[in-house]
Amino acid sequence: MFDGQTILPAIKKMKDFEKVLESNYTYIVILDLHISQLVVVSKYAKAKKKKLLLHADMIQGLKSDKYAAEFLCQTVRPAGLISTRADVLKTAKKNGLLAIQRLFLLDTIALETSYRLADKVQPDLIEVLPGVVPDLIKRVQTATGISIITGGLIESKDEIDRALASGAHAITTSRQELWDIN
Repeated sequence: MFDGQTILPAIKKMKDFEKVLESNYTYIVILDLHISQLVVVSKYAKAKKKKLLLHADMIQGLKSDKYAAEFLCQTVRPAGLISTRADVLKTAKKNGLLAIQRLFLLDTIALETSYRLADKVQPDLIEVLPGVVPDLIKRVQTATGISIITGGLIESKDEIDRALASGAHAITTSRQELWDIN
């Protein structure tokens, strides 16, 4: 799925970005970024042959809608967009980028709403949060038929192994100590 990469480093600070640029990882998740940093971050990533997965809903200064998604697709051209919003995911798909639906396991209503969104959009992947609930990871994959990545609250190799064993293709994590576990 990600060229065999099962850990997807998730970047919250530019210091972390600098570190992961020098790593062997190809795919990088950008969680929190200011709009003014987009072009520079993209330029550095491309120079190091890294593929960015941008969390479109968390880019400061950019509204999370189809127009912002179109801007990201055309100007930044990441490998994929992560979002909870149908218009963003549809725009990513239309532009040939990975569309990754973020799904929060809050309660049954949130789960059912996310299933409807997945059915409507047919994203390439679903990111299930938190990733420490292996039974629900498997349930979401079975219910949607869509490949799963997961993250959130994962703090150990054992939790990574359980998430992968439950069917997740990769783990997103901002915890540097987990980046080099596999």
